[in-house]
Amino acid sequence: MFMERGERPWGEYVVLDENASYKIKRIEVKPGQRLSLQKHHHRSEHWIVVSGIAKVTCGDEEFFVNVNESTFIPIGKNHRLENPGKIPLVIIEVQSGEYLGEDDIVRFDDDYNRCSLPDAS
Repeated sequence: MFMERGERPWGEYVVLDENASYKIKRIEVKPGQRLSLQKHHHRSEHWIVVSGIAKVTCGDEEFFVNVNESTFIPIGKNHRLENPGKIPLVIIEVQSGEYLGEDDIVRFDDDYNRCSLPDAS
């Protein structure tokens, strides 16, 4: 069975299972790194922390999620995942929705210059 893998500047992910309405990923974020501030038009996400500590931005809220805790990111809500710790952050992400493609990401702020918004200059 082929498992999709992705290397990113912040870490890596592996798709563990997927079908037409859900996708399950293992996401590892390097210490001190963070994903882009983003939203999705077609999917919601559940994040379960299995190692490390997560700093989560969801809308106007910022909070921490510890090992064996989870959080829910609704469709259309701006969100970001960060690793403020000294060890790798590992989460299990469960995506659900009508479309689960990697191109359903609208980036607003990104440490690695991958924003999808047009440059204002």
